[in-house]
Amino acid sequence: MSLFDDDFYSTRVKRRYRNAGTGYDGRPARGYRQGSMFRVAFISSMASSLLVVLLFVLLNGGSDEKSEAKPALAGGQSLVETSERIISASEKVRPAVVSIINLTNQALEMQGGAELGANELPYNASMGSGVIFQKKDGKAYIITNAHVIEDAGEVQAVLVNGNKKIAKIIGKDVVTDLAVLQVDADGIDTVVEIGNSSKLRVGEMVIAIGNPLGFGDSLTQGIVSSTKRIIPISINQDGNYDWEQEVIQTDAAINQGNSGGALVDLNGKLVGINSMKVADTGVEGIGFAIPIDNAMPIINSLMDQGKVVRPYMGVYTVDLDLYLDSAQATDDPDGEELEVATPVVPDGVTEGVIVLESVGPALNAGLKFNDIIVALDNKPIESTMDLRKYLYNTKKIGESLKVTYYRDGKKNTIDVKLEEKAEQPDER
Repeated sequence: MSLFDDDFYSTRVKRRYRNAGTGYDGRPARGYRQGSMFRVAFISSMASSLLVVLLFVLLNGGSDEKSEAKPALAGGQSLVETSERIISASEKVRPAVVSIINLTNQALEMQGGAELGANELPYNASMGSGVIFQKKDGKAYIITNAHVIEDAGEVQAVLVNGNKKIAKIIGKDVVTDLAVLQVDADGIDTVVEIGNSSKLRVGEMVIAIGNPLGFGDSLTQGIVSSTKRIIPISINQDGNYDWEQEVIQTDAAINQGNSGGALVDLNGKLVGINSMKVADTGVEGIGFAIPIDNAMPIINSLMDQGKVVRPYMGVYTVDLDLYLDSAQATDDPDGEELEVATPVVPDGVTEGVIVLESVGPALNAGLKFNDIIVALDNKPIESTMDLRKYLYNTKKIGESLKVTYYRDGKKNTIDVKLEEKAEQPDER
């Protein structure tokens, strides 16, 4: 007797089938058992084959539509496939990445007209990278960082084949650390394809291409660690933060000389301009790039006008909290206060900016040395960075700005009519 009651597993046979497989003598008919087993095996094999085909179709889709770039190793990509994509992307972009040599005014003065060898650089020359992004009317245009061409006496662009070209500075913007150069387009065949940095995803693989440590045509790869990291910037490297920059964070190695180079995705599209690297004790593998979506409006403005037009009010300032922190430094060793003009800070006022000098619109409106600005258009400001961000992100040239300030401990307000921003990087 079977352990199961259903006919499939039971040894019992229904009456109508009882004689179907037996001969007249009651013995099994020839070939019946073997034929039944063969048919079961055949059906089982066909069912298994159909199931495999069905699973293959379901897993592979069957759609011919091209998908967007995926992070490395996602979507079933193998290491070999990812490696091939890296090679393909780098081959596509490398000819559009150049080395930038900045022969600073100091370097040219120290050279004193002396002839240099083909591969020699004068002392104090600096190096960086750039990306060819446009060809027009026999000229090629290069994106780089503003700090790469700081104090430039002469700028050269070195192509991937080693050819050098004298570069003309079309414009630069120290706030966003971007600049545009122009060179003769002779011999330049490749222009980088502009990508879309807003579509980057954390974990997506990217490639940094540039001129690190003077090693031209060098590339590294890594992943996107953050698509939108906000970091403070000191424009003059004086320890005071003047701006906040939105950047892409990556662990692709970005070393000295990579600044101005390309950050590209695995489709070979430009998604960022390498700009900074955190180099400090215990910090490793953190690099930053300016998102191309943020960079292109600045680049277009530099191409059209040679500068970025912003409103300014005409003040040089220092943060009030920095002044309060350093107030003790104005005392002599005997504890007697030195005879210097100091701002009168009302009780309870700890945030704002102190006017060191006013020019242009601010001077015309009546702002003076040691005035303490605490609000713009009734919005409190805590620092010079707040003041600058409010001006650049909110106001336009020709508009009036309501300034709330303290003078000699008394609160006042004035209206400042904003004009086009002056070229000095310290001036707001």
